[in-house]
Amino acid sequence: MTGIDASLARSRRGLRRLHPREAWLAVSRGALLVDTRPEFQRRDGGDIPGAIVVERNHLEWRLDPLCDARIPEAVSADLHWIVICAEGYSSSLAAESLQRLGLRRATDVIGGFQAWEKAGLPIERLPSPRRPRGPGEPAGGGA
Repeated sequence: MTGIDASLARSRRGLRRLHPREAWLAVSRGALLVDTRPEFQRRDGGDIPGAIVVERNHLEWRLDPLCDARIPEAVSADLHWIVICAEGYSSSLAAESLQRLGLRRATDVIGGFQAWEKAGLPIERLPSPRRPRGPGEPAGGGA
C-alpha cells in the first residue's frame, strides 16, 4: 500500500497544473473549466462564472467523448479540460483519471477554489448554486 499522499504525488507528476490566474487565462483562450465541488461547497463559496458543474462521481462519464452520458462540450480528446475542486487535491486525482481515459490535456488548478477566491478571480453568489450538468444537457441547462 502506498497511501494517498504518494498516490497524489504520482498523479501530479503527469499534470501541468495551473495557478488560478493561468487557469482563467486558459479559459479565455478556449479551455473548459469544470467545477467538481459538491453543492454544499458551491452554496457556501459561490459559483465560478462560465464553469461547467459536474460532480466528481460523474466526471469521467460526462467528459469522455466516447460515452453516451457525455455533455455536449465533450466532442474531442484534444480539449483542454481544467478541473477545480475546493483545495486542489481531488482535482489532481480527477485530472489524472481523465488523462488515463485519453483526455491528455486535462489538468487542474493549484489550490482549487480557495486559491481562485484568494486571487480575486470572478465568483457568482447565486440564490442557489448551479445544478450539475447531465448527459446531453445544453450549456445553459445547468443554471
